[in-house]
Amino acid sequence: MIEPLEPRTLLTGFSETAVATGLHGPTAMAFAPDGRLFITEQSGALRIVKNNALLAAPFVSLRVDSGGERGLLGVALDPNFASNHFIYVYYTVPGRRHTPAHNRVSRFTDNGDVALKRSEQILLDITPLSAATNHNGGAIHFGPDGKLYIATGENNNGANAQDITNLLGKILRINADGTIPTDNPFYANASGSNKAIWAIGLRNPFNFSFNSATGQMLINDVGEHTYEEINVGVAGANYGWPATEGPTHRRRFRAPICYYAHGDTLTTGQAIVGSAFYSPGGGGGGGGRTFPRNYAGDYFFADLTSGWIRRLDPVSGDVAAFASGITVPVALAVGDADGALYYLARGAGEATGAVGRIQYTANGAI
Repeated sequence: MIEPLEPRTLLTGFSETAVATGLHGPTAMAFAPDGRLFITEQSGALRIVKNNALLAAPFVSLRVDSGGERGLLGVALDPNFASNHFIYVYYTVPGRRHTPAHNRVSRFTDNGDVALKRSEQILLDITPLSAATNHNGGAIHFGPDGKLYIATGENNNGANAQDITNLLGKILRINADGTIPTDNPFYANASGSNKAIWAIGLRNPFNFSFNSATGQMLINDVGEHTYEEINVGVAGANYGWPATEGPTHRRRFRAPICYYAHGDTLTTGQAIVGSAFYSPGGGGGGGGRTFPRNYAGDYFFADLTSGWIRRLDPVSGDVAAFASGITVPVALAVGDADGALYYLARGAGEATGAVGRIQYTANGAI
């Protein structure tokens, strides 16, 4: 078991092993096709786990504003990474005398476990931030259409989420080179970089994921006082924040397919974070799948404050317990090669962040 973390409670037939420890405030992770695991640290270092060891030297160290929920928050690998070696990150650029702090999406080129010098290509500078340091989103993933999707928080201002004159409280969609697809749903009505808006009405979508087998997108949106949400990603959708949170029957808003109430953090939760579909190898019915057959296509999600991982069947809507006792989980991923579920936890103090791997060890896995 990973030692600076508390003992976990796992379902019968599953076991856990340590992958990496000693991380400083980790926020997100992504697998490369070659098996390396890229991990963002909030303070600006992009780290690599290679051959089950955390490399001492960062892939790149960025100067970031890491106050509150700002910092280095997202990482994604290009669909053609094996040939172009492109790695994308989402981070908060510190404010300067004439430039307010803002979040940015940039691309770097891999050069053997370190970024190629002077390879940063700025793809998108997001709307300047206010003095509020929370609700920054940060998740970035490539969709099945080869476009880069970007989740932004509303910067603690609910009105931003409904306003297409800014990029906050949205899902954005851009091409891999930073240009904006002309088929984006708000392209005709928005101006400038706001044409990148793909969906609106979100509070703080800290995580989202695509099912590599079906293409479905699910978005975790952190709630305020009442509910945490899982929403189906749909072009042009309005998820209702700040007018509504959790279930809604208002036709102009898209209701979540799953939500849970705040309350006793041992049984419910207060901050939905990590997410991952169980579809290793690109198809929930094969490839690297090692979990039991009934896990195929399920959606894992975690809660930051309660330390549990649950799984959702997106078809039936059923939710089941999976693991608990994780100290501040923030991200989840499924390994294509081994079919295991990986979790990223911030831990309880400085340099206590860790990556754990949960595997199915009973007979008859597939």
